[in-house]
Amino acid sequence: MQFYMPVRVFDEADCVAKHAVYLASFGKKALIVTGKTSAVKCGALHDVEDALKENGTDWCVFSDVEENPSVETVVRAAHFAREEGADYVIGIGGGSPLDAAKAIAFLLKREIISASDLYNASADPCALDVIAIPTTCGTGSEVTGVSVLTVHEKKTKSSIPHKIFPKAALIDGKYLHSAPVSMMINTAVDALAHMIESYESVKADDYSRAAVRQGMRLWAQSADILRGKRKASDEDYARMMRASTFAGIAIAQTGTSIPHALSYILTYDLKMPHGMACGYFLARFLKEADDEDRKELLSLAGFESLEQFEAYMQEVFPDVTVPAETLQRAYDVVVKNTARLKGCRFAPDAECLKRIAGL
Repeated sequence: MQFYMPVRVFDEADCVAKHAVYLASFGKKALIVTGKTSAVKCGALHDVEDALKENGTDWCVFSDVEENPSVETVVRAAHFAREEGADYVIGIGGGSPLDAAKAIAFLLKREIISASDLYNASADPCALDVIAIPTTCGTGSEVTGVSVLTVHEKKTKSSIPHKIFPKAALIDGKYLHSAPVSMMINTAVDALAHMIESYESVKADDYSRAAVRQGMRLWAQSADILRGKRKASDEDYARMMRASTFAGIAIAQTGTSIPHALSYILTYDLKMPHGMACGYFLARFLKEADDEDRKELLSLAGFESLEQFEAYMQEVFPDVTVPAETLQRAYDVVVKNTARLKGCRFAPDAECLKRIAGL
């Protein structure tokens, strides 16, 4: 067994303010990477700017990160940061800004900023320091080395081959207060997919599964919020963020599996939210798993049966339909990815993959 998670994690109320000196200590000027509005609405951008100002660190803001950030956006941000003289990166947001922040930090370590380096596995993996401040409860990107970008040339999403772990993650449940219900559902289901897929990885061991089990227990305590059965409390928000971080710790060891691989085509072709796209395949993926694994995962998440889990997913994602041609394209892409297939504990063959894809 082996375990590597080099991110310093701070998880508490008013986290940014309490660790302002640390946040401001990584350089003379920070590039803050965000989406267009969420970092402002939740207050995280204000908190970060206050922390930097109080400690004499300058900053600039790149707020044009789109959902499922593209290679082109990352390159544009890197050029902006270089012109501004930024020497470290702070990502604020969900998976899109955090993943983009890592890729930008990687490009800023190159003498010449070039998109071709992003997917060049032989390139030096060094990057500027990255600090991650999550504002959603699903990505786990704050504790992984993964950066997933949209590659328009290939009409899909793909992880860059370089592992860029943030130096630190500052986690505060209060940033979920302003989150739309749809966003909380999508990101929480993404976290659930991370845990299920990690548990079913050939790389899973006692360490990664311990993270999954704790994350699932936390996730289960707030699952009824996604169904609209009750309003979230401050404690719920903190738990949901923490569950996502445990899920990130797990996939940092194992990677993701079949549902994520299939989901990328649905997101690209249909503009389907990432969590919804992963959730579309989760029940069928679990159905193929070992009986003992399936029972444990369902129990940890608070479900008595696979049928109850399927009903839950249909409740939080009602009336989701995927054209057969999109499912076929997803299958055609993933069936060729032998490394991804072999990475799953039950090693799906072509027919098994068809069942998971819903073909």
